[in-house]
Amino acid sequence: MQRQIFTDEHDAFRETVRTFLTKEVLPHYEQWEKDGIVSREAWLAAGRQGLLGFAVPEEYGGGGNTDFRYSAVLAEEFTRAGAPGLALGLHNDIIGPYLTGLGTDEQKRRWLPGFCSGETITAIAMTEPGAGSDLQGIRTAAEDKGDHWLLNGSKTFISNGILADLVVVVAKTTPEGGAKGLSLIVVERGAEGFERGRNLDKIGQKSQDTAELFFNDVRVPKENLLGERDGAFIHLMTNLAQERMGIAVAGIAAAEHLLEITTRYVKEREAFGRPLSKLQHIRFEIAEMATECAVTRTFIDRCIVDHSDGTLDAVHASMAKWWATELQKRVADRCLQLHGGYGYMAEYPVAKAFTDGRIQTIYGGTTEIMKEIIGRSLLA
Repeated sequence: MQRQIFTDEHDAFRETVRTFLTKEVLPHYEQWEKDGIVSREAWLAAGRQGLLGFAVPEEYGGGGNTDFRYSAVLAEEFTRAGAPGLALGLHNDIIGPYLTGLGTDEQKRRWLPGFCSGETITAIAMTEPGAGSDLQGIRTAAEDKGDHWLLNGSKTFISNGILADLVVVVAKTTPEGGAKGLSLIVVERGAEGFERGRNLDKIGQKSQDTAELFFNDVRVPKENLLGERDGAFIHLMTNLAQERMGIAVAGIAAAEHLLEITTRYVKEREAFGRPLSKLQHIRFEIAEMATECAVTRTFIDRCIVDHSDGTLDAVHASMAKWWATELQKRVADRCLQLHGGYGYMAEYPVAKAFTDGRIQTIYGGTTEIMKEIIGRSLLA
């Protein structure tokens, strides 16, 4: 079906992203996978190309364009290229809104120009060894010392954890407040007592640096409080819909791309003297996946438009995230099966997509959390 949500400007931007991938990402990606981290030069190149901070006001070096469809194009093209390691979506769509929506004028002047140029790479540190989706379990604490915060604790599974120059840390500022006693504290590279642990060895997304972070009596300036004291819960809930939409967009794009790869493969691969595509079972498998992708694409595109218009609610964002990522997981598994032994070989795109995409149903809120949000809204 012909998609109806993009204009000529979006199409031109898509070509820009594809050119960037061809010139600045794909030639280096195999090395980044071996290194377990991408090059900082790639971030600077993304900044020069205008791929960072396009929703940031122009006065701070951004594009001044809040149309989420540009983010969707970026997510789709990086997904199709099999290049999730350069986490521009995390930077632009998850952390950017905290800085632009909550930052003071002084904070914006200090942080946003580097954010847009690629000189300042960002991360958000929420998950802890004993606390993931349950914010009440967060133990990292920031104690008010009058002229500074004294930050202690640890975080894990932090994307961009090794490269990050600016880390938005979710910390407890009112111990008895539970989830309502959390604040966002920004820690900058070089702060005394701020240490990075190992670059975690994952089953997929090998080039995406994911680290443990440790805060040992880190003195953080009072002016690095982002948003309201004890306001992190509301701040986080406000921005989660966009995070989940970005994941959903990547999910359906991955499923569609896997279907394209596998459709070509079964036409070319022969068994018992004829192409696999001549077998009824194979045709049924392709038909089922194609239909599921088409139906999902229609819903996700509607959610993209709604989010661009500011009308998408948390429930529908949760539906999009749950459905698209679970579809991606099913399609990846079925497509790998249709490739047979070749599907298990690491150099085949379907194998890489299988391992790279497995995290999709986990981060940004697990499928189970998405169902709880949806169910609670319907049965409250």
